[in-house]
Amino acid sequence: MLMMDMMLIFLGVLILILGVLIGVAFLTLLERKVLGYIQIRKGPNKVGFMGILQPFSDAIKLFTKEQTYPMYSNYLSYYFSPVVGFILSLMIWMLIPYYFNMISFNLGILFFLCCTSLGVYTLMIAGWSSNSNYSLLGGLRSVAQTISYEVSLALILMSSIIMLMDFNMMNFKDYQNLIWFMYIMFPLSLCWFSSSLAETNRTPFDFAEGESELVSGFNVEYSSGGFAMIFLAEYSSILFMSLLFVLIYMGGYNLSLFFYLKIMLISFLFIWVRGTLPRYRYDKLMYLAWKLYLPISLNFLLFYVGLKIMLM
Repeated sequence: MLMMDMMLIFLGVLILILGVLIGVAFLTLLERKVLGYIQIRKGPNKVGFMGILQPFSDAIKLFTKEQTYPMYSNYLSYYFSPVVGFILSLMIWMLIPYYFNMISFNLGILFFLCCTSLGVYTLMIAGWSSNSNYSLLGGLRSVAQTISYEVSLALILMSSIIMLMDFNMMNFKDYQNLIWFMYIMFPLSLCWFSSSLAETNRTPFDFAEGESELVSGFNVEYSSGGFAMIFLAEYSSILFMSLLFVLIYMGGYNLSLFFYLKIMLISFLFIWVRGTLPRYRYDKLMYLAWKLYLPISLNFLLFYVGLKIMLM
């Protein structure tokens, strides 16, 4: 019986990883299409019907290209940091609160915070081990940014956890049957959204890959499979952040088409922001995290603690 359970869990994880990879592939296609229409052009429309096979041709092109290594790079850490980053971004997906094949567990939110904190090291090592000034600068910037916004993400999460008094993601649905947390915590949900933009290094906070000043940032020396891994890790974390937003603020998990449409909406917002906003200034990004989001999230946390004590 135990062996059968293990086999089913393994199969479930395999299907989940395949689903995430296909989701990431089509998210890149959606992004290129949306950005194309924002800039009054078509986007990819040649490969397959309306460009639907474009992500797969890109993947084949990237993984069959020749892998180049910088002469002075620290080879092992240079080679393995994208792989570790990709594995970490896939590990977080274990937290989807399934009704069946239960891999999700009671301390899901703590696990999420641990995995996102570890993601910083892969960025830092990727930037450092390339042994290039541009990639080192990009890595340092992105580490400072990610650490700053992790603080605000954790504190914003604390307010929701205080309302639930639990770390299990399944319970978010039970508490949002009558009203979504987005209405009760509207300013916090907006702070969460912009913090997750900064956490995933997306426009307008994409300082890790500031093309204009850092020649693509920490991944400047990566080509072929290494670059593809970094790219996949970034987009899978965008999808997961969209999922997490829906879980925490938009009604929790349920097996319906509406749930997946909500995830699509938040992912679309990530792309829309990229198409419309210019890059922020780096010092203003830090100011935003420490002087704005930190006090707001702390004040709301105190408010919800008081509210919880009153209701008990």
